[in-house]
Amino acid sequence: MPYAIGARVKLTRDVPVTADGRAAGIGAPGPLSLATGLTGTVTGAAQDSAGASDALRASFDEQLRGARLDSFAAGLIDDLRQRVIAAGAPGTGTGTRTSYRVRFDNGFILDGLDESALTPA
Repeated sequence: MPYAIGARVKLTRDVPVTADGRAAGIGAPGPLSLATGLTGTVTGAAQDSAGASDALRASFDEQLRGARLDSFAAGLIDDLRQRVIAAGAPGTGTGTRTSYRVRFDNGFILDGLDESALTPA
């Protein structure tokens, strides 16, 4: 269920928080967790594309940028890159998802929450 900005929501599960103030799953979780049942207000939403496959493809391209490969190796690398792109294509179960920024009643603002962590309050 998509949430509009200003909607009241509560957490459906404990959510570990990363050091940069985002929901865990995007970075390394820190020592802080927000507890199930904590209520807040949606202050923003963003569409995230394919997620992990986009990050993998960007890392792949960065590592190979400037590499001098013979034609056979270049063909293998191009085939591998196309497979990475195809794995993250819409319709394969990854696609786009909406992440939310929520300001909780205790004053904490958390970015990167997915719909599965929220329910209407």
